[in-house]
Amino acid sequence: MAQEQTPITITEQIPNPLDSRIIKTPSAVAKKTFFYLQECGHLKAGGGHHTSRQNLQSFLLAIVLDGQGTLSYHGQEVQLHQGDCFFIDCRTQHSYQSNAENPWELLWVHFNGCTTEEYYKLFVAQSNPIFHPTSISKFVAVLQEIMRLNAETYADTEILTSGLLANLLTMLLTLNNLGEEPDTALQTKLKAVLAYVDANFTQDLTLSDLSNRFFISKYYLTREFKRAYGETIFQHIIGLRINYAKRLLRFTDKSVDEIAERCGFNDQSYFSKQFKKAEGVTCLAFRRRWRD
Repeated sequence: MAQEQTPITITEQIPNPLDSRIIKTPSAVAKKTFFYLQECGHLKAGGGHHTSRQNLQSFLLAIVLDGQGTLSYHGQEVQLHQGDCFFIDCRTQHSYQSNAENPWELLWVHFNGCTTEEYYKLFVAQSNPIFHPTSISKFVAVLQEIMRLNAETYADTEILTSGLLANLLTMLLTLNNLGEEPDTALQTKLKAVLAYVDANFTQDLTLSDLSNRFFISKYYLTREFKRAYGETIFQHIIGLRINYAKRLLRFTDKSVDEIAERCGFNDQSYFSKQFKKAEGVTCLAFRRRWRD
C-alpha cells in the first residue's frame, strides 16, 4: 500500500507505462448483475489536457496524485490539487483540464451497473462530489488492484472486479468513518445522541428533547446526524421500532395493538402504515410468512 510520506505514484506498483488505460466491455451477466468496469487508468497529462463530456452512462472516480487541474461540474468550476478526488455522474455535463504549468497526474475508474446510481445519490446527499480525504492511500490501493486484476481477463475477473467496486462505493459512503480523521467534539456528541436514541427508541423522543439534552440546536442536530449516518433521526427511530416489531411478531403472540404500543407507536393505524411501507406486507401477513 502506498505510503503518505512520499508523493503517491503508481509506477512502482503497476508495471505499466504512464498514460496506461484499460478499456473493458462488460458481459450481459455483468451488466445485469454486477458493478462493472468500463475503463480505468493512470494518466500523466501534458499541459492543457482537456476532456469534456455529457450523457455518458458512467460514473467516474478520479484521484489527483500530483499536479493541478480544473473540474467543471453542475455549473461550478473548482481548482484541484494533489490529494483531491472527485466522484461524478457522467450523464451530467462536465469537463476537466490539466494545468498548463503544473500538469496533473490522475488515477481514475469509470464504472456502472447494479445499484451504482442509488449509491451515488446517497453519496451526494452527505458529501461533496469533490472531496479531500485525510489520506488517499486506501482509494489508490483499490484502484491499483482493479487495474492489476483487469490487465488480463480470467473466468472470475468480473466477479472480483464487482467486489472491488462495491468496496470502493462503501468507502465513498463512509468517508467520515475510515479511521483516518480525528474524532471531534461534534462526532463525540453525535455518537452520544445515537447511543441514547438506540437505548430509548420505544420512548416518546422528540427533536426538542434531544436538542435540550445534548445542548445542540435542532437544525444543526438534524443536519449533522443525517450527514454522519445517512438518515434522519426520525427515520432511524422508525427503523429501530420496525425491527423490534418484527421480533415481537415472530416470537410472541401479542396483538398488533400491543406490539404498536410496546414499540413506541401511540397510533396503531400509523404503526401499521409504517410497517407496510417498510416491509411491503401487513403485520399479520409478515407473522404468517415467518411462522409457516
